[in-house]
Amino acid sequence: MDFLRSWRRQFERSRVGRFLYQFSRNARLFLLSTIIGGITFTGFQLFFNIYLRSRGFDLDFIGVLNAIPSGAALLFGVPMGILSDRIGPRRAMLAGLSVATLAASALVTARTPFVMIAMSGVMGIANSLYFLSMAPFMMRASSDKERTMLFSLNFGLMTISGAAGNLLAGQLPAWFARWLSVPPGSPATYQAVLLASALAGGLALIPIWLIREARWPGPRRAAPVGLGEVRRLLRRSVLRMALPNFIIGFGAAILIPYLNLFFKETFVISDGQLGLVFSLSAAITGAATLVGPRIAERLGSKIKAVVATQGASILFLLVMGLAPAYWMAAAAFLIRGALMNMSNPLYSAFTMEQTPERERATVNSMLQLTWEVGWTVGPYLSGVVQARYGFTPLFIGTATLYSVAVGLTWLFFHDAEAQAKAAAAAA
Repeated sequence: MDFLRSWRRQFERSRVGRFLYQFSRNARLFLLSTIIGGITFTGFQLFFNIYLRSRGFDLDFIGVLNAIPSGAALLFGVPMGILSDRIGPRRAMLAGLSVATLAASALVTARTPFVMIAMSGVMGIANSLYFLSMAPFMMRASSDKERTMLFSLNFGLMTISGAAGNLLAGQLPAWFARWLSVPPGSPATYQAVLLASALAGGLALIPIWLIREARWPGPRRAAPVGLGEVRRLLRRSVLRMALPNFIIGFGAAILIPYLNLFFKETFVISDGQLGLVFSLSAAITGAATLVGPRIAERLGSKIKAVVATQGASILFLLVMGLAPAYWMAAAAFLIRGALMNMSNPLYSAFTMEQTPERERATVNSMLQLTWEVGWTVGPYLSGVVQARYGFTPLFIGTATLYSVAVGLTWLFFHDAEAQAKAAAAAA
């Protein structure tokens, strides 16, 4: 025990220890849960469609099964936000992750399409409850000093652990094939991988369970939002936060899911090259999110940092789409992903700061709902455009939509943080 205490004191004095211990105990446990979930659930995402194909399901059914979680989140997002506001973000994350783990396990062991569809819907609803509760929890578990870094670190760790999870998950099918004595690529192999990933993802519940319920360090908490008050949330400030989110979501939906096809068809690269560039993108994006808070601090505003990084990413998006050589397109792809995605946690932190505590999960669900709307219709429209005109119009369309969203973000919020500080000082 003396050795452990001595080691802990030495770790706390180290640079990494000083960085981690700037966060509260609750925040550190939350980040640990993010790492566990990022490593384990990526295996499920990586092999789910391959498992369905190995069982003989056609592409139409696979497409429906993949669309159901987004559709369920679209329909039930606001009710889940109200539920999270009522029971608190910690309990909501526990409930959402528990149900999602059970639903994912039932999905891969189900024998009939009806049960698979039902479990896919349940998983989408549960994941919605889990993810939309993250931002309100981080608001409670942090102070103004480290809040921006916590939002960025959570996003970065989710991305980096996902990249590590993909590398690990890629070895699992061969391992399970040997262990189960079944042919590689058989349904039993992929089913074992998916089931192991889902159950291992349930380990992320342990750090959340150990969290002590965080209370907002401000005035006494008001009653949470009820169903009858949802219409009141459609006020000007919330709609302004949602509009850029919707436009960016639609712009991303028509292009980002098909970037793998763009690289394969435009430059005729190998699967290894494709996997390498996407893994590098995840790692660089995760690291770049830690730079976001420094940019916001240097500029004195989260919104200025969001506008600067998103605006710069548009240039590299166009370079990627019009580049004549693979190395140029790949470099632009890596830089664009880092710049665009480092703004996500900054904007999320800003929106939560602009929202009263009693409404945070509900407003967050409304912001996610606007994103899901774009992703419900965007991929279909993109397929039509690709078949007739190729990828060039999609790059131009996405760049145009991103530019409009960046302009609206600046127009709506360029002085919002200064006004909030002035109001707080006056109070």
